[in-house]
Amino acid sequence: MNYGLYKKMEIFRAKPATKREMSQFHTDDYVDFLHRVTPDNVDAYVREQAKYNVGDDCPVFDGLFEYCSISAGGSMASGFCYINDIVLGILELLRYHPRVLYIDIDVHHGDGVEEAFYTTDRVMTCSFHKYGEFFPGTGELRDTGIGKGKNYACNVPLRDGITDESYKYVFEPVIQRIMEQYQPSAVVLQCGSDSLSGDKLGCFNLSMRGHASCVNFVKSFGLPLLLLGGGGYTMRNVSRAWAYETGLAAGQELNPIVPVNEYYEYFGPDYRLDVRPSNMENLNTREYLDKVKEQVFENLRHTAPAPSVQGHVEPRLAHDMALDDEDDDMDDPDVRASKIQRLRDKRIQRDGDLSDSEDEGEGGRRNVHSYKQEPRPVPAAAPASETMDVEMPDGASSQDQKGADSEPRADHNQAHGDAGQGFQAHPETTATAETPSAPAPAPNSDATATPASGVAPDTSHGSTPGPAPQDPAATHTPTGADSSM
Repeated sequence: MNYGLYKKMEIFRAKPATKREMSQFHTDDYVDFLHRVTPDNVDAYVREQAKYNVGDDCPVFDGLFEYCSISAGGSMASGFCYINDIVLGILELLRYHPRVLYIDIDVHHGDGVEEAFYTTDRVMTCSFHKYGEFFPGTGELRDTGIGKGKNYACNVPLRDGITDESYKYVFEPVIQRIMEQYQPSAVVLQCGSDSLSGDKLGCFNLSMRGHASCVNFVKSFGLPLLLLGGGGYTMRNVSRAWAYETGLAAGQELNPIVPVNEYYEYFGPDYRLDVRPSNMENLNTREYLDKVKEQVFENLRHTAPAPSVQGHVEPRLAHDMALDDEDDDMDDPDVRASKIQRLRDKRIQRDGDLSDSEDEGEGGRRNVHSYKQEPRPVPAAAPASETMDVEMPDGASSQDQKGADSEPRADHNQAHGDAGQGFQAHPETTATAETPSAPAPAPNSDATATPASGVAPDTSHGSTPGPAPQDPAATHTPTGADSSM
C-alpha cells in the first residue's frame, strides 16, 4: 500500500465462493465436509480426515470454510491448500478462452493443477520445480499427460541451487516454444516465491529480479495474463517479491528503498526492496539443462499446433455474477443490460475501501480513486455582478441542490479481457447560491463558490467528486494460488 500501486490499478472486490461454485471442481461430499467440520467436532470425522488428507499440513481450524470460500487440490487437501482456487479460476477462463496456458515457478511441482487438466488439450500446464526427494515427489520429465491431454503437461525438473542465469537459460526457450506451438489465448502465471534464495522450505538460489524476469518475459507476449501468488515461507522476501512483481505488472519501477510502514523493522538491516542470491552450489550443469530442454522440445513436437475448440460461445456473465431471475432472457434488453451493469459496478472498490498506511500523509486513509492532492485555497469570491446565480425552486434547500449537483457519475468501460479499462470522470457542476448582497455563500449554505475566472475550486473537501481518471494499467490478482498472496 505504501508504494501507492493501487492507484495504478482498477480494484475489484473478491466475492467469497459459494458451495456451488466450489463444486465445479471439488466433490459435493468434500465441500460439505469442509463446511461442517470444526475443532470441536473433528473427532467425529476421523474417517473423512483420512479420506481427504486433512489433519497434517492441512489442519482443521475455526473459520475453515470461510477461509476456503475466500481463497478458493482434487477432492483432497494437500500442500497447505484446501480448495484449488487456481483450477476454479482456469475453469472460468475456459468459458471465454479456447486455450489457457498455466505456468508454475513455485519450487514445488504444480501437481494439483496438472492433475486437474491431465486429460485435456484445452489447458497446457508447465511447471519448473525441484524434483527428487522433495514434496510432493511428482513432476518427472516423462509425465506429459494422457489421452487427449498427451504432451500437454510440461514438466521441467530442476536441481538444488539454480541461479538466475541457469533459470533464464531454460525458462525463456521453453516458454517461447510453448507460445509458438500451443498459441494460448490467455496465460495464468503462478509466482510462488519459495524459489527465492533463502526460503525456509525452498532450495533454489534465485534473486528477486531473477524471479521477476519470468513475469516480464511472459508479460512481453501481450496476452491476457492472470498473476497469482503461491508458496513462500520467508515472509519479508515474499512481500518484497510480490510488491516488485505487482509493480512490473502495473508498469511501475519501484523505489529500491522500502518505504516506512507498520512492518518496517522486518526489512532490516538494509531496508531495501531486494532479495540477493547466496553462495550455495548450483547443481544444474549446462549439460543437464540442455538434456532437459531437448526432451521438453521433443514432447512439444508431438502436440497439435493451436488445438481448436468447436462451438465455443462466450458467456454473458461470470458464474459469480449470474442473475437470480431465471427468466432474464425474456426481459427487455435495456432492463437486462442495466442489471448486468449494476452487478459489475457492485464489484468495484468504492471511496474509502482502500487506503495508505494510517500514519502516512495528512488527511488519513485514501481510496484507490482519491489521489493524494494538496487542498488548494479557495480564491476570493467574485463580485456579485459576475457570480452565476442559481434560482432555487420553491421549497428546495441548498442541501437539495447540492445533492442534485454533486452526485458522482462514472461510466465504467466494459471491455472483456482488457485490463487497461478505467473510469471516465465527469466534470462537476458547481454554483453559488443567490444572496442579496454578499458575494460569498450565506452561512450554513453548502453551495460552492465559483471564481470569476471560471475555474472551479478544488472540491475534494466539499461536494462529493466523481472518481479521478486513471491511467490504463494491468490488472493484478493478489489473491490466489496455493492459498497465498
